[in-house]
Amino acid sequence: MIEENLTADEPLERLTNALQIARDVARQFINQDLDIEYKAGWDPVTEADRAVNRVLKEHLLQDNEGWLSEETTDDLRRLQKERVWIIDPIDGTREFIAGIPEWCISVAYVVDGKAIAGGICNPASDEMIVGSKPSGVTYNGKPATISDRKTLTGAVILGSCSEAKRGEWDRFANEEFTVRHVGSVAYKLGLVAAGIGDATWTLVPKHEWDVAAGVALVEAAGGFVRGITPEELRFNQAKPLLKGLLATPFSLKDAIETVLGLGNF
Repeated sequence: MIEENLTADEPLERLTNALQIARDVARQFINQDLDIEYKAGWDPVTEADRAVNRVLKEHLLQDNEGWLSEETTDDLRRLQKERVWIIDPIDGTREFIAGIPEWCISVAYVVDGKAIAGGICNPASDEMIVGSKPSGVTYNGKPATISDRKTLTGAVILGSCSEAKRGEWDRFANEEFTVRHVGSVAYKLGLVAAGIGDATWTLVPKHEWDVAAGVALVEAAGGFVRGITPEELRFNQAKPLLKGLLATPFSLKDAIETVLGLGNF
C-alpha cells in the first residue's frame, strides 16, 4: 500500500485546481433554464451535470488512474487501478434545479480503497472545502477542523431532507440535539469536516460518489467515519454502494452510536 503522505499532496493540488474550474462552469447554469432528463429511479440529470463532469475529467484524470463518476458509464477497468478518482459532478441535483443552495461538486482521490484526499465545492454559496490527511482541511482557504463538542446536548446534526420527508428522522424528534436538514449528503459531510455541523448520518444506501470526498475530508479534519454494518469502509468496489454512513467527532461517537442503536465495532 502506498504511503498517504507520498500520494496526497500532488493530487490535492490537481483536485483544488479542477474544482475551481468546475465551479466557474457550474455557476454559468445557476438560475438558468435547464435541459433536464430523468434516469432510472426518476433521478434528474442536467446539462450542468454533464458539463461539470467533462471539465473535471479533463483536468483530473491521468494515466494509470481509474475513474468513477455518477455521470460517466462505469468502466470496470477501474477495479484494476490502485488510484481512482470518484466524482459526483453535482450532488443534490434536485436542489440545484429548484434553486436551493444546498448542492455541491464532490471530488475524491482514492488509493487502495481509501479516500485520502477530497474536495467539496458549493458554487451557489461560494464555499470550498478541500483537504487530505497530510495537509489537513481548509474552508475557503482557512484551516478548519471537526467540531470539538463533547456531548450531544445542543449539538447540530445535519439530516437529510429526503429522509425527513419519508419520516425516517421522526424518531429523533425528542433527542437533546437539534436537527438541521440539508439537501446534498456530500455537502453535509463537508460542513461536518469544517466544523459547521457537529455530525451527520444516513441509514439508507448511498453510492460511493455521494460520500467518498466527504469521508476523506472528515477523516482529514480529525473526525471519525464508519458504515452502519461491520464491513470495512472501502471505495472503488465493483458495486459502488454503501449501506449507510456516520460521520462524527470522536468525542460524540459513542453517544451517537447509542442513539442509532449501532454495534460498537
